[in-house]
Amino acid sequence: MPTKPTTAMILAAGLGLRMRPLTEKMPKPLVSVGGKPLLDHVLDRLAEAGVSKAVVNVHYLPDQIVQHVAQRTRPQVIISDERDVVLGTGGGVVKALPLLGNEPFYHLNADTMWIDGVHPNLLLLAEAFDPARMDILLLMAPTAQSIGYTGSGDYAMLTDGTLRKRKEHQVVPFVYAGVAIMSPAIFATAPQGEFSLTKIFDEANERERLYGLRMDGLWMHVGTPDAVEAAEEALLASVA
Repeated sequence: MPTKPTTAMILAAGLGLRMRPLTEKMPKPLVSVGGKPLLDHVLDRLAEAGVSKAVVNVHYLPDQIVQHVAQRTRPQVIISDERDVVLGTGGGVVKALPLLGNEPFYHLNADTMWIDGVHPNLLLLAEAFDPARMDILLLMAPTAQSIGYTGSGDYAMLTDGTLRKRKEHQVVPFVYAGVAIMSPAIFATAPQGEFSLTKIFDEANERERLYGLRMDGLWMHVGTPDAVEAAEEALLASVA
């Protein structure tokens, strides 16, 4: 029986440049969608999934995030402070590893939002994650049905969940939804300093240990001010 992760890492250090002007005086994770900051949407989902500790990294306007999560107990939030350094998505995880422990953990982008289907996607990920076969399991959204996404996709996915990375000029049906489960061991050979998580994904892919799970529900890519409005409409429709 797989064990559900009880710790999580949320990437909240980005500059949010594409979200301007909303992010000129506010970090992107605090931009409100449907009356609630993006970061709280993510933290609430983690609490519902039984996560007790969430590590949140901060860099841009960090004090606003630190203050915002200070009173939170479910999950307990621990800040990984990157205000004086640029580490990228991969380096941010490496810095936080001592806080995350030795067991597989949830990993989420602070700006990811989704509407669950019949079953909560975080629990579906936990059920599907097999550490014997996988280093990373990504939650994958079908590009055609996602809100606010206009790209060419990230991966094709085989029936067993094995992922095949998109080649240049290729269009593939799935995009990474910004939610994953990762084994900390995969960072054992990671570089120091700034680097992208894409490097870690690619290394896992080469070893055939990068898998995907098709999400149940609707993913919303909240990357621009226009996407905020689209996400709010989708949220309203989901409870109507």
